[in-house]
Amino acid sequence: MQQLSARKIPYSTSMIRQIIRIDEDLCNGCGLCAKACHEGAIGMIDGKATLLRDDYCDGLGNCLPVCPTGAISFEEREAAAYDEEAVLQNMEKAKNQAIHKPVFAPVSCGCPGSAAKSLRTEQKAAAPVNAPRSNTERTSELRQWPVQLKLVPVNAPYFDGAHLLIAADCAAYAYANFHEDFIRNKITVIGCPKLDNGDYTEKLAAIIAENDIKSVTIVRMEVPCCGGLAHAATEALKASGKFLPWQIVTISTEGERLD
Repeated sequence: MQQLSARKIPYSTSMIRQIIRIDEDLCNGCGLCAKACHEGAIGMIDGKATLLRDDYCDGLGNCLPVCPTGAISFEEREAAAYDEEAVLQNMEKAKNQAIHKPVFAPVSCGCPGSAAKSLRTEQKAAAPVNAPRSNTERTSELRQWPVQLKLVPVNAPYFDGAHLLIAADCAAYAYANFHEDFIRNKITVIGCPKLDNGDYTEKLAAIIAENDIKSVTIVRMEVPCCGGLAHAATEALKASGKFLPWQIVTISTEGERLD
């Protein structure tokens, strides 16, 4: 999730009017309000929703119904008048930036380590889900490379017929049996909405729509910023137009499953 910096804007006119108020204590950092605000008045700063510009807020509250915690409300206060012209200019600027930005940019360094490949497929034939493994037999269950969501090719052959695992970066470190319980018999992609710029929705939707994906498992951490990963995955499922079995599993920072 891209973080924005709030800045002071010199306003020419102000008035007492209805405008949104964001309770930082209630905000869980999911970012849904920022997506719902077509005027660009809301951004994410340090993992919290923030009203960036009063003159971008039309006071209609499209952001209110999407907030899962009730952190957004209306208030009457002195604020800059809604500036439709400034909003339109900002929207046009954002549109132009999106047009000229490649959706799936190649790795700029040309790193050979980012080349897509299957890993020891002859040794990784699908195993019974609950088959026991001793400590001496434990091996990596990873079936492909790369795993970083921004690096995986949309049409990689290993996606054909795959059970897709979409996981938060931290999950494998927090949960001791991550390979056995989640990676096993799945194709894995990982990401962190807190650290990666942009939204995963479009690429995930393309992966699901353009390949014979059999199911989707989303593994997130309990921390608020991980809500962005779950949201992107569920929105991608909707955008793909497919009806697939899917589930979300939440891992605590202590390494326990919370579902």
